[in-house]
Amino acid sequence: MATNKKQDNYNHQGEEVPRKSAIQRRTLLKAFAGIPVLGLMGLGVLQKRSFDKQQQHAIADELGLGKIRLSPISRHTAREKGELIRIGIVGFGNRANQLVNALGFMHPEDMELKQKNGALDRWLGQESLNIAIVGICDVFDLHAERGLEAAGNRINSSANDVTLPVKRYRHYHEMLAVKEIDAVIIATPDHHHAPMAIAAAKAGKHVYCEKSPAQSEDEINELYKVIKASKITYQLGHQIPQNFIFQQAKEIIQKNILGKISLIETTSNRNTASGAWIRHLDDKGQAKPGDEQSIDWGQWLGGKPKVPFSIDRFYNWTKWFDYDMGMIGQLFTHEYDAVNQLLGIGIPRSVSTSGGIYYWKDNREIPDLLHCVFEYPNHELTMLYSATLASSRNRGRVFMGNEASMELGNAINITVDSNSTRFKKQLENGTISPSEPLLTLNPNSGNVDAVTSATEKYYSSRGLTDTYIDGKLVDVTHLHLKEWLDCIRSGETPTANIERAFEEGITIVMAHRSYLEKRTVEWDPISRKII
Repeated sequence: MATNKKQDNYNHQGEEVPRKSAIQRRTLLKAFAGIPVLGLMGLGVLQKRSFDKQQQHAIADELGLGKIRLSPISRHTAREKGELIRIGIVGFGNRANQLVNALGFMHPEDMELKQKNGALDRWLGQESLNIAIVGICDVFDLHAERGLEAAGNRINSSANDVTLPVKRYRHYHEMLAVKEIDAVIIATPDHHHAPMAIAAAKAGKHVYCEKSPAQSEDEINELYKVIKASKITYQLGHQIPQNFIFQQAKEIIQKNILGKISLIETTSNRNTASGAWIRHLDDKGQAKPGDEQSIDWGQWLGGKPKVPFSIDRFYNWTKWFDYDMGMIGQLFTHEYDAVNQLLGIGIPRSVSTSGGIYYWKDNREIPDLLHCVFEYPNHELTMLYSATLASSRNRGRVFMGNEASMELGNAINITVDSNSTRFKKQLENGTISPSEPLLTLNPNSGNVDAVTSATEKYYSSRGLTDTYIDGKLVDVTHLHLKEWLDCIRSGETPTANIERAFEEGITIVMAHRSYLEKRTVEWDPISRKII
């Protein structure tokens, strides 16, 4: 019976079509990527296919995909610029430099480098956000000076842009006391995030804070209470919801293409010294000469235990639990946010974490291999996080449903389950195969049927760098900052708001405590406490 079905084809009305008009399966799959789910990106594919467009739509409708469209991303549309927003930057390391670029400012040396690489035009075409950077605060003189030079160099100025003097502040409390500063961006080591965000909210400043939001249960509770009691706009630094491909993934899930999702696998893989937070050290692991005499070490430590100055701690602070949670705080937070923004899973009922230091035998406290199991009985699903700093194999982020699975990064691959009931007929007649993607969407490749190269860098592969909008490559951090600024002006709520930050903060603290305490940690939703 199955053999006969494979020899026949059926149209969307269930009528048998003669073999001579049958479409080869691989051709069908490639053309299938050109249906309206891809909008304009599918036009090139359609032009290359000779079979009838009506039949494409019929097959798409039969599979439940024909009506998917790219939803308008209203928060990315041009708006009235509104009043000038004056911003102070707290912490000016590598991430702050990227944030300043996304705001429309760039250090002259970076401009020269991008000019040589042919990448400057993209930045010059970035939308002006009508902001002024008026303050830089950093405990390291060299970083502060670089921040001042970048903030004074606008890369995409228009006739209406206002340039104001930029001042260096040696302590963030001095910056927060300045009435003329409307908002702050916090891009410091993680142990400063919650205290600084709390102080900023109390001072009436809008806050954009890099992840993670807090390092302890007490901190995230205090942050939540203060932000909720204020009138400020808070945005956590998770930019993946701004990605074009994320919007497609959200629509695919809303259309229930995957069926019931009961298992989600998230991963992080790195295999370099830099990826394991070994930076500014020589081949023997010794600190390279630096300008440590111009670092306010006491202020950098903050409320943490007083230890002698160390270049290793200053640059590689992620390795110590006093300042961070390692891969949980640095990498899993992005994975969690992607899943939570798509499914709204919130705080898990329980978390079990295991792992250890199996490869990088240095002075670190954080594990270089980690496994976390997050149980969500109220959502009838489990989320896994598997991470290693000793293998660069790309394992992806996978949502597993009973009908199909979706791998989501800077591209989407949907693969039908071999025992799917929804797609049973197409599996039997060979129209689709469980051994290869039913649908591949990769707008960043310029070819909808291409698969992401294994050589693409880690963050790019997770959908955290760039996206295509109306055929134009756009920095997703720029879009995330734009959303925050738009919400400051309109009073709307941004994507990575304090509710999402609280859920993330509790979840990562649970995972961290499970590792340290070597036990399963639970969440009591009634008392709102970790137990």
